[in-house]
Amino acid sequence: MSDRRSLSADPLKFLIVDDHALVRYGLALALRQRYEDVAIVEAGSLAEATRKARSEPGLTAILYDLQMGDSDEHSGLSEMLEAAGEVPLIVVSGVTDGNVIASCIRAGARGFVHKGCEGTVLDQALPIVLEGGIFAPAPPAARDGRPVRIALTSAPASVRSESDAVNGLTERQREVLRLLLEGQSNKEIARALGVLEGTIKVHLRTVMQRLGVRNRTQLALATMKAGIKLSS
Repeated sequence: MSDRRSLSADPLKFLIVDDHALVRYGLALALRQRYEDVAIVEAGSLAEATRKARSEPGLTAILYDLQMGDSDEHSGLSEMLEAAGEVPLIVVSGVTDGNVIASCIRAGARGFVHKGCEGTVLDQALPIVLEGGIFAPAPPAARDGRPVRIALTSAPASVRSESDAVNGLTERQREVLRLLLEGQSNKEIARALGVLEGTIKVHLRTVMQRLGVRNRTQLALATMKAGIKLSS
């Protein structure tokens, strides 16, 4: 198979919640650039977001702006989390206060992504969150009153060559890659690892992007070129 469509039979579906249409557009564009056939649901108010969270089937994750115009931060997040149920929620906000970030995680958010970060942070955050982990930035520092780039505690190092790229993968990403190279389908990999098939699609898309390839054949060749043995 030669295209990304083969990675999963079912599309990922994200609910983007932000009261600024341009921000919603930017997040949707970032997701569409990373995942083929991704379904995007948008909400411009908390009331609309809670309604869609309860009514939209098959949501993969929710990207939620902490500062919605029709609610305050704390009660709004609590209401959104209640509506989300088992669907993981990632706060996407311009807030840099470490106490606020910690309170979001304590409240039940599964991740926190700063609006000023690079778009590739989504590639790091989504697999962690969809596996049941927590993705949050380290406490930010400031220089001259301006926020600086947040160092992510869960992010792998930046990589350039195929060898560095494979070595820079997380343990779970390497495991998914190993099973894929053994010829297993997404469904078989998901069953073997005890996760959702959509989570495997996210992992594979992240691995492919890091290695600069577009399909399974190119992925196998890049791994061989790297000379990395994935099995223990």
